[in-house]
Amino acid sequence: MKEFMMIFRGEKNDQPTPSPEQFQAILKQWQDWIGGIAAQGKFVSTNALGDEGRTVNAAGLVSDGPYAEVKEFVGGYIVVKAEDLDDAVKLSAGCPVLENGGTVEVRNVMVF
Repeated sequence: MKEFMMIFRGEKNDQPTPSPEQFQAILKQWQDWIGGIAAQGKFVSTNALGDEGRTVNAAGLVSDGPYAEVKEFVGGYIVVKAEDLDDAVKLSAGCPVLENGGTVEVRNVMVF
């Protein structure tokens, strides 16, 4: 089996912050989806990404980011094991980010 990373992308919106109950429901969707992958023995690791960060360019200039004016954001990722890219893409089915108009970018992890 090979490893693949799924990168979760969404768009910033002006929706209010979810209530604690809504947040728990969202969290359960993610736990159920990731749990389904784990039950198949294909889960490797995952993490959500926060909104604090910086960008470093080739000249060494460091700037604050992610930027408020950028509409798209990367919310997190999961690393899975799959036979091939098509198999990894199938695992993305049911990802909660898709319910909100987001995307899942599936990429192979290179082994050196």
